[in-house]
Amino acid sequence: MYKKFFGLKENPFNVNPDPRYLFLTPQTEEAFACLTYGIETRKGFILLTGEVGTGKTTLLNKLLDWLRQQRASTAFVFNPRLTVSQFFDFVMNDFGIPCESGMKSQVLLKLNEWLLERYQAGERAVLVVDEAQNLSPQMLEEIRLLTNLETSTEKLLQIVLAGQPELEKKLNQPQLRQLRQRITLRAKTLPLSQEQTRGYVQERLRIAGAEGPDIFSPEAIEAVHKYARGIPRVTNLLSEQALIAAFADHLNPIPREVVEDAARDFGLHEVDPNAQAVSQNAPADDEEARLNESLLQTLHALVNRLSLNRQPADSEEKK
Repeated sequence: MYKKFFGLKENPFNVNPDPRYLFLTPQTEEAFACLTYGIETRKGFILLTGEVGTGKTTLLNKLLDWLRQQRASTAFVFNPRLTVSQFFDFVMNDFGIPCESGMKSQVLLKLNEWLLERYQAGERAVLVVDEAQNLSPQMLEEIRLLTNLETSTEKLLQIVLAGQPELEKKLNQPQLRQLRQRITLRAKTLPLSQEQTRGYVQERLRIAGAEGPDIFSPEAIEAVHKYARGIPRVTNLLSEQALIAAFADHLNPIPREVVEDAARDFGLHEVDPNAQAVSQNAPADDEEARLNESLLQTLHALVNRLSLNRQPADSEEKK
């Protein structure tokens, strides 16, 4: 809708975790270095935590790209709400390990044989579990037991657990102390500073094809950071909304007022976008659904406004 008006080749603020758009702050670089170091040195368990919308899944996709370049075997569990048998079925299938038997003992034997083959070939096998805060204590214990697949000196399977801060709280439960003690490295994703928000927005616009003067005024960037609180996912939603509104009103660069209006549309002028997740332990999906619903409602209003702006021009052409 707005790409031609702003000179873009693609939408810069899609909320899908595209690794091309990973913005490397010093904290993100440190987290990525922690993950790659842990895998290269076969540390076993690595923990990645961060608040809702701070880029964990994007970072994991970047990690998976890197692992493919290293020719490592990977299994990526993105929906941990599985039974134990479903979990093992998913992992075996993602690793590409054939197993005719559904018995857990046979599955583990097959997995151990396959991991030994990978180890002897000098290859690594990595299991990545996203949204791990949703794993039951039983499932977390099953995952811990997978680290018993080892040689006398090294772990055969490297495991990355990624999730919201609730995951750390869950791991502090007494019944999970054995798992907690096996986590050798911890990485975090953090909200962006105001200067990082500026770089984040400009970098996404650049990747999307922007050239020439800044599309967002400095004041608009300040407003984006103020209302998004440095959360990349909320920054994307707010920036996308601002682009649509500015296009409807033929504004380039985007002024602060457009961002403030977009923040009011989302209710961000009243509520911290992360407050619900922190104070009420609300699922990330609920918050994203709320923001997306608000986006659709305001998009409809903006399209109507754009149509009204075009009507006088159409009348003049007919005359």
